[in-house]
Amino acid sequence: MKLVIDANIPAAEHCFGHFGTLTRVPGREINAAHLRDADALIVRSITQVNDKLLADSPVRFVGTCTIGTDHIDQAALAQRNIDFASAPGCNAEAVVDYVLSSLLTLAERDGWLLRERTVGIVGVGNVGSRLQVRLTAMGVATLACDPPRADEEGQAGFHSLDALIERCDVLCLHTPLTREGPHATYQLLNAQRIGELAPGSVLLNAGRGDCVDGLALRSRLSGKGDITAVLDVWEAEPAIDAGLRDLVALATPHIAGHSLDGKLRGTWMIQQALARHCGQPSEFTFADICPPPALASLHLQHALPPEDALRLCMRAVYDVRRDHDALQRQTQHHGMHKGFDDCRANYPLRREFATLNVQLSGEAIALEGLLRGAGFPCSHSEDF
Repeated sequence: MKLVIDANIPAAEHCFGHFGTLTRVPGREINAAHLRDADALIVRSITQVNDKLLADSPVRFVGTCTIGTDHIDQAALAQRNIDFASAPGCNAEAVVDYVLSSLLTLAERDGWLLRERTVGIVGVGNVGSRLQVRLTAMGVATLACDPPRADEEGQAGFHSLDALIERCDVLCLHTPLTREGPHATYQLLNAQRIGELAPGSVLLNAGRGDCVDGLALRSRLSGKGDITAVLDVWEAEPAIDAGLRDLVALATPHIAGHSLDGKLRGTWMIQQALARHCGQPSEFTFADICPPPALASLHLQHALPPEDALRLCMRAVYDVRRDHDALQRQTQHHGMHKGFDDCRANYPLRREFATLNVQLSGEAIALEGLLRGAGFPCSHSEDF
């Protein structure tokens, strides 16, 4: 069996080597020639898997080690009788970590408190639902918009996008990209809606770049300049708009979900799917491929202002400013296309909040509810 695999998929040899011969190719470079004698294709989000790529190939299985599937033409796969698997939820926790790190960073820069804001969550799937749970546990008010789920489950608990724009201080987008149908998300945040954002609002997009009208957002940021934007996803990646990049408070190269844990979870989920496709038992567990963290615990002994404590623990694991700075540096030195892809291909090791146990003693025990809500395991320590 021959497998063509994105070169950036971690633990590929460990998870897929026993199936046959692996050919590792950078995701943007995978083409039809690579698949002429391949039985399986394993990708991440940057490879466009469509009829043109699969023409004349014997591929019988396609897997994407990601939550999103808009880069996969599933109709073409079905027509060719090709089995398909994705990894829903694999990096959802990492994306929530990214959102919390971003919002706490903005709060520190601009002098506001997250717990005093109302956060609107657009798209309450694997990521949005987890974000809502964590924010609620942290004492942050949230409103949710998800028309497809509202249609299925009823309107209770859901609000319109326009209601979120009117009532929320922070708007977080976590939608897939759909271009047609009653709930299309292409340019969901269009010029009109961007114009309706209240002064002082924060717009964060960690869903899909084409869900926001980039030209309209750039116009609002360069004109009135009275809102703040955080973008991890962009139109026309990797050739993103340099003008918009320079106006965004936190600009990152589509890495919100790039924790080691999330990537490995995606690899493992596709390994399980391929084993089922081949009719083979799988003896792998996620624990078999996930290494222990370099920093396993942190001890807080004294009381801190709540959001200072959150930032301290978050930055011990992940600091979004590193990724913002890397995008600026790499795109300025190497050009937009290469710099953007270099950030992704050479992304540094990052773990999830859940890998850090926070030991609490003395007055710091009062922070337990907040830290657990944010996603950190906590324990009590009387050693100090």
